[in-house]
Amino acid sequence: MLNALEVFTTVVVGVMVGVEFAVAFVINPILDALPGDSAQLGRAHGGRMLGAVMPVWYITSLVLVAVRAVAGRHHHGTGLAVTAGALLAVSVLMSVLLLVPINNRSRTWTPENRPEDWKEQMNRWDRFHYARVAVLVAAFTLLVAALV
Repeated sequence: MLNALEVFTTVVVGVMVGVEFAVAFVINPILDALPGDSAQLGRAHGGRMLGAVMPVWYITSLVLVAVRAVAGRHHHGTGLAVTAGALLAVSVLMSVLLLVPINNRSRTWTPENRPEDWKEQMNRWDRFHYARVAVLVAAFTLLVAALV
């Protein structure tokens, strides 16, 4: 049963990290290269779409890692799993405190109602997101190390 939990946890966390990595290094650069208002419109739509699913995904990932740490407390790698969980908790805090406020504003923007500093706000969101992705990659690396 522990093996099934470990596989499921690895897949859930790994896919989430992959999505966030893709947003940072694939999706947003593609959107930013589009002409006119396309980048802003695409980011607003992405903010609405991912803003609806990512909170559940983040919390589910954190809970799964915590359950694995408790269930596997007598197995090797528990310390790494606990550290991975702590990093996931940091990523949740980063999201709530730094990224969500910007996302909540930007997902409602249109070319007609966006603020003058919308690009600066997007750049700030990107910088926070890069830091969050680094935390997520570290958490996933520790999780995988805990399970092998």
